[in-house]
Amino acid sequence: MLINFFYTLRAAKLPVSVKEYLTLLEALQLGVIGPSVDDFYFLARTTLVKDETHFDKFDRAFGAYFNGVQMLTDFGKEIPAEWLQKLLEKELTPEQKAAIAKMDWDELMETLKKRLEEQKERHEGGNKWIGTGGTSPFGHGGYNPQGVRIGGPGRNKSAVKVWDQRAFQDYDDSRELGTRNIKVALRRLRRFAREGSELELALDDTIHATAANAGFLDIKMVPERHNKVKVLLMMDVGGTMDEHIHRVEELFSAAKSEFKHLEFHYFHNCVYDFMWKNNRRRYSEKTPTWELIRKYNKDWRLIFVGDATMSPYEILQPGGSVEYNNEEPGAEWLQRLTHAFPKYAWINPEPQGVWQYRQSIGIVQQLMQQRMFPLTLAGLEGAMRLLSK
Repeated sequence: MLINFFYTLRAAKLPVSVKEYLTLLEALQLGVIGPSVDDFYFLARTTLVKDETHFDKFDRAFGAYFNGVQMLTDFGKEIPAEWLQKLLEKELTPEQKAAIAKMDWDELMETLKKRLEEQKERHEGGNKWIGTGGTSPFGHGGYNPQGVRIGGPGRNKSAVKVWDQRAFQDYDDSRELGTRNIKVALRRLRRFAREGSELELALDDTIHATAANAGFLDIKMVPERHNKVKVLLMMDVGGTMDEHIHRVEELFSAAKSEFKHLEFHYFHNCVYDFMWKNNRRRYSEKTPTWELIRKYNKDWRLIFVGDATMSPYEILQPGGSVEYNNEEPGAEWLQRLTHAFPKYAWINPEPQGVWQYRQSIGIVQQLMQQRMFPLTLAGLEGAMRLLSK
């Protein structure tokens, strides 16, 4: 069965050799891992991928072959891959969508647990079992106002939990800007000071010193002026933020060039107890949020960049994260961060006209004391004026 998997990787332009494939088979024969899709994923990646720059290609090829299905370790029961094969894209009328019941968080999790215990075969369509193309809150490829996406791509942005291996891409801070307007807007947040070695000519002092020295040249140097403002940038990445990559990369690139003291970290949807600086190693190189609070003092300006588009459970509910079981709700961590850094703002790349229709944006606005600004030139100028006070 793994021969086709090998060919899938080769079709994805991954430099996988026959020797590495045989190493993977040998490891399986020796029982290096148990019967888990998660364990097989890491074993296959370790034996077949030689360069971490190919991790994203591997993730996509792996997901295409195995349909993104993983072992649900929380409930100790594995969902067979063939159940989640996407065979149907179902479109419902507005009246049919309105008639579909919406479960609350506790009911949703308890119902999923029961389905995993009871279900014995694959399903497509329908409104109860885990499957594809129906109106059940579990599976993918169909419609439900609030559910758990298991395998497959997202469609309606309504999943409150996602069981799927996902790889995010770092924002490119070296991207060339098409306009200098973003840099000009960021320059409203500045406080210049002369720091460092003497690198800049002090013209007036040189003239006076030369005149006082009977015309003999007496050059005077001063340290170069730098913006001493310190910025802590926290950026949402992955999921719905994929729609805004280009604009966020422009902002990130401009911020890197304008602020000498800039630290950045990534999060997904909402801030929890850890963040990361490299999306390819976000599970192995975590930075505890408490560590950031302790490391940086109140002089740092805190800027969140994110669309704040998520399930309200991700902000208000313990365990509400789409990726893992967070012990404390995201709202607690947002409040801790804004308390630790009194000068803060949230920059939202979503068009301001849709904010009123997103419940999660309203919640984040309230937690941010209405310090949310659109990712426009006027919005950036407003945020920089607020942070410069």
